[in-house]
Amino acid sequence: MRQFLPAYLHQYPHTPAGVLRVLNRLASCRTAALGGHVLACTHCGEITYHYHSCGDRHCPSCGGTKRASWLERQRRDLLPVGYFHVVFTLPHELSALALGNRKLLYDRLFAATSETLQTIGADPRHLGARLGALMVLHTWGQQLEHHPHIHAVVPGGGLSPDGTKWVASRANFLVSVKVLGRLFRGKYLAALKELYEAGDLRFAGSTAALAEKPAFEAWLSGLYAKDWVVYAKKPFAGPDVLLKYLTRYTHRVALSNGRLKKVEGDRITYVPHPKNPGFYAVFAASFHNRQIYC
Repeated sequence: MRQFLPAYLHQYPHTPAGVLRVLNRLASCRTAALGGHVLACTHCGEITYHYHSCGDRHCPSCGGTKRASWLERQRRDLLPVGYFHVVFTLPHELSALALGNRKLLYDRLFAATSETLQTIGADPRHLGARLGALMVLHTWGQQLEHHPHIHAVVPGGGLSPDGTKWVASRANFLVSVKVLGRLFRGKYLAALKELYEAGDLRFAGSTAALAEKPAFEAWLSGLYAKDWVVYAKKPFAGPDVLLKYLTRYTHRVALSNGRLKKVEGDRITYVPHPKNPGFYAVFAASFHNRQIYC
C-alpha cells in the first residue's frame, strides 16, 4: 500500500473520497503518522516504542477486534432455530453503474432484498409469516472483481401476522428461490427507474450513453428479460455455527496480508483463494483496468 498508493492515485485522481480515506488510513497504520506510545518496564528499565494502529475495519491487521465485538452484539439477537443462507446478486450488467453510484445503488440493494424477503414471507402461499434477516453486503468476488451481492441470514420461520405465535418453515426449505429472484428483480429495477426519472443517477465512462432515455429504457428492458440469481443454502446447525460462518463476511478484507506472496519491482503476486485453488494472479503496478473496491 505504501509503495504503490502514490502511483495508483496519480492514475486514478478521481478516486471517491470514502475510498481515499480508507487507503490513506491503511497506508498510515502503525507508522509515525498516527503517533504512538512508549512502554517502560519498571523492573529493568527497558523502553519500547509502539506506533498506533489505524483501527479501520478494512485493515487486515486491525479488523479482528472490531469483528469480534460486532459478532458479540449480534449474538443477543439470535434465535434457537435453524438459519438459511440466501444470496441476492446483481447482474454484471449493473456493475459499472453501481460503481459510479455506490451509495444509491447499494442502499437500493439492501431495500430490495429486505422487501423481497418480507413480501414473499408474508404471503400465505409461501410461509405466511413476518421474516427477519441479518444482511451483509459484499462488493467483490473470489477473483477480486466488482461483484455486488448480499448475504442474508434468515431464520427458519417468523412471527404470525398478528404477532402472537411463531410460524416455522419446513426443515430444509424456506421459500422458492425462483419466486424470490423474480420479485427481487422487479423491486430493484423499479427503484432504479425512479432514480433515473428523478435525475439522481450519475453516468460517465462506459455508462455515459445510458444518460439518454431511449438507451436507458432499452438497457432496462434487457435487465427485465434476464433471470436474476438468488441462491439459498440449507439451514445452519444452530446459532453457534452461524456466528462462525458470519466471521467470513463481516469486517473482512478482500486481500489479506496472508495472501500476498511477493513484491518484485512493479509486480505484486498473491496466492490462490482457498475456495478457488486454480486461480493465481499478478497485479502490475501500472494498475491497468484495476480499480480498488472498498
